[in-house]
Amino acid sequence: MSGPKSFEISKHMVFEAYRRVKANKGAAGVDGESIEQFEADLRGNLYKLWNRMSSGCYFPPPVRMVEIPKPGGSGKVRVLGVPTVADRIAQTVVAMVLEPGVEPLFHPDSYGYRPRRSALDAVAECRERCWRTDWVIDMDIQGFFDNLDHGLVLKAVAHHTDQRWILLYVERWLKAPLQRPDGSLVARDRGSPQGSAISPLLANLFMHYAFDAWMAREFPGVQFERYCDDVVVHCRSQAQARWVRDAIAKRLAECGGLLLHPEKTRIVYCKDARRPGSHEHTSFTFLGYEFRVRLVKAKAGNYFASFNPAVSRDAAKRMRAQIRSWRLHRRSGSTLVELAREINPVVRGWINYYGRFIVSELFYSLNCINSYLVRWIVQKYKRFSGKWKRAREALRKAVRLYPGMFAHWKLVRP
Repeated sequence: MSGPKSFEISKHMVFEAYRRVKANKGAAGVDGESIEQFEADLRGNLYKLWNRMSSGCYFPPPVRMVEIPKPGGSGKVRVLGVPTVADRIAQTVVAMVLEPGVEPLFHPDSYGYRPRRSALDAVAECRERCWRTDWVIDMDIQGFFDNLDHGLVLKAVAHHTDQRWILLYVERWLKAPLQRPDGSLVARDRGSPQGSAISPLLANLFMHYAFDAWMAREFPGVQFERYCDDVVVHCRSQAQARWVRDAIAKRLAECGGLLLHPEKTRIVYCKDARRPGSHEHTSFTFLGYEFRVRLVKAKAGNYFASFNPAVSRDAAKRMRAQIRSWRLHRRSGSTLVELAREINPVVRGWINYYGRFIVSELFYSLNCINSYLVRWIVQKYKRFSGKWKRAREALRKAVRLYPGMFAHWKLVRP
């Protein structure tokens, strides 16, 4: 029998946290234990975690460091932290307790990692406001997750809970070292690694006080959209944009020394048919969408220049790189049905996200799949060897017979 516990944490909450972690999947941490391996002794592992958390003697293990290349081919990397399965469950328990108290206080224009809000909601709102205001501050906070001030994060958490165990474990997670691939440890006195279950909530809580509430107080007439540390601010004039940008830079510097990236933070003119002026920057990228002047078809059938979002060039390039990596033309041992079953979940995701605004900008990238399928036919069937026109016709016949086989066929047919 276990004795009296220091903290009241229900077993049901620990089990619910496990269910959420399982649904999110994710890689193993420093212990190499997968979710399936954790489930081999699920009851015992969950009890052990609950017992330690309730007693105040839970200490998180180091977080596995994973470096992934940043988009754009710059050679730079983004550092992710992968906690163990048990640690993700523990973090989710804290997030489940903390989130209901802070969520109603968050700003309506904060969209990242919040219930019933999405990146596409932020893009849609940004589009509407770009039509109404002429200038945008495209903000980039330099190394945001790596430079979060631990003291300010804990102060924000303490403002919203009187439960000591939440503060205790948040502090331990903030200080948990990163473990490099060679096994060496990196101590941390600031920052919260991307990839942990608690980081998004802590980041939102920090930015609520550092930015959202401050903006509402200091610039009540200036609108913005924020998705975690990705922010777009709308201004009526270039002078106002400069003023607000400088004030934001000063504010962030006061909040633990955060810096606006000098090259990536830009003032952008929303140029279109109604706003024909010139400026150094007339486009920006937000959440994978590039906003710039585009020819748009009106209901009457005529075309006009409008400032609109569509899939960004970098996002489209990443799609085509992934399509190439599938090497569909070399998969002659597979059937069309098998190929479709394998790639459709990814392609549907692209269409659902990047097809929301100006879907035609996806056509070129998606049509690359058709090109590989034609090559697949030529490789698989000897009678089509070297006969590309006949292979294309064979693929068109497959589309007519099975129009829903590939997810992209509803948009681009060969």
